[in-house]
Amino acid sequence: MYLLDTDHMSLIEFGGTEGQRIRLRIRSVGADDVATTIVSYEEQMRGWLARLAQAKTRERQVVAYLQLGRQLQNYCSIPVLDFDDRCAAEFERLRQSSIRIGTMDLRIGAIALANGASVVTRNSTDFGKVPGLLIEDWSL
Repeated sequence: MYLLDTDHMSLIEFGGTEGQRIRLRIRSVGADDVATTIVSYEEQMRGWLARLAQAKTRERQVVAYLQLGRQLQNYCSIPVLDFDDRCAAEFERLRQSSIRIGTMDLRIGAIALANGASVVTRNSTDFGKVPGLLIEDWSL
């Protein structure tokens, strides 16, 4: 199984060449083998909620809500793995080993390890610090 990190979900959302590459790769491995995480959803929702709060004009509000709707459609079209008890236990184990990466990335890594999945990300610097975690970049 492959877990799309927040950066790859964003690339799909905004389209472009990298987004198209990711969509093609999803088709080639089979959509049943690709998911994302509730943590990525949280990260993107926080960003969109901040953008909506800053949208003061009618036009900016309309655009922000349209983009939020596109994000919702993306997340409805792919399985979203939870941060359950197994993942929380894996997260605590990783955190106790003093891996120096952001909390959200560590949670995503824990979800991947608990589910035997590879993380698909452009952030190999941080995710590469997680022992045993397999990573790939489908945007290239």
